Amino acid sequence: MFRRAAKKTNNTEYYEILGVSNNSSQDELKKAYKKAAIKNHPDKGGDPEKFKELAQAYDVLSDPEKREIYDQYGEDALKDGVGPGSSSHSPFDIFEHLFGGGFGGGSSRGRRQKRGEDVVHSLKVSLEDLYNGTSKKLSLSKNTLCLKCKGKGSKSGASGTCYGCQGSGMKITTRQIGLGMIQQMQHVCPECRGSGEVISQRDRCMHCKGNKVTQEKKVLEVHVEKGMQHGQKIVLEGEADEAPDMVTGDIIFVLQQKEHPKFKRNYDDLYVDHTLSLTEALCGVQFALTHLDGRQLLIKSIPGEVIKPGQHKAINDEGMPQYQRPFMKGRLYIQFNVEFPDSGFLSRLDQCRTIEAILPGKASNQITPMELEECEETTLHDVNIEEEMRRKQQERQQEAYDEDDDSSGPRVQCAQQ
Repeated sequence: MFRRAAKKTNNTEYYEILGVSNNSSQDELKKAYKKAAIKNHPDKGGDPEKFKELAQAYDVLSDPEKREIYDQYGEDALKDGVGPGSSSHSPFDIFEHLFGGGFGGGSSRGRRQKRGEDVVHSLKVSLEDLYNGTSKKLSLSKNTLCLKCKGKGSKSGASGTCYGCQGSGMKITTRQIGLGMIQQMQHVCPECRGSGEVISQRDRCMHCKGNKVTQEKKVLEVHVEKGMQHGQKIVLEGEADEAPDMVTGDIIFVLQQKEHPKFKRNYDDLYVDHTLSLTEALCGVQFALTHLDGRQLLIKSIPGEVIKPGQHKAINDEGMPQYQRPFMKGRLYIQFNVEFPDSGFLSRLDQCRTIEAILPGKASNQITPMELEECEETTLHDVNIEEEMRRKQQERQQEAYDEDDDSSGPRVQCAQQ
């Protein structure tokens, strides 16, 4: 008597449905199923057939024994009875068991599920992180459905209706605040803490103490893509606190760019300041600029070119990469500041004469001896122009305030008889 060997069929389809590789871990399978199931849930306007395929694929691959058979012989082997067989569970049962329920009233199970709150965190990133892209691993504590009681809170899986609030989760108290006036106040029931259910002390789950959830530390990997902006959000769907009969909310990371000591960013462009000596400004400049990815850019002026104070130069395609189009980049702008020598640099008359002979412009401004006799002597003073403008603004404000007081005039009092 010969035993028929299981026929090998396609053993990659389930992995393709979930969008994972065949060596994915259980955590990766769960994450992929969760993201795709939320997107394709019928109560959220998704494709019911796709939702069913996702549930079937996850049911097989999440079971080590089924997965081993599927990897060796494919789906037909599970149908032919080589292994424990395919699950007959409803795709809604699998979704609710893992993530706490469906969405709106369109569910075929007739239950309206609430959505849990989103959790928002700020994520500090450097300009280098936004230029090159990076991944950051963060350890967070979150509530997860108790694995021991599957989020029921009891050993038997049953619970009773709270007598204090009659299952509503809220209690209404009244008090008299005046003659014929009564005030009603609504607050969370202290006996069931708003759940509307009570679990007997003897039947409580020992693992979660009847709370239905346990604290779990989880390491999340956040991918910061090239070209992302300050204030942009990265959403990890379904990673917030879990709760019974609720759709798990999202964790939202808001990028906070740290100030860079050298570069400034304006959308897809970068700006940098560079200070030149007077000699470099007149005779030419050449220097190396370290970019955000570590490359050394050679910056040099055209021979014979004079660089003026405050002048800008631009380099194409050396700015920030565009978000989701990293091969497209903005411009890098360099502002040149010229540092002049201190007083006393030209101490000898022959030095001044030499520079006068080289530099253009002074001959046209020469004053004749006759004009010189008619001029009045003046003295130049160093001044901080910003401080000067601030002082003058304060003086004007004070003068305006004084004028308002003067214009009001003396007050006239009416004579009283």
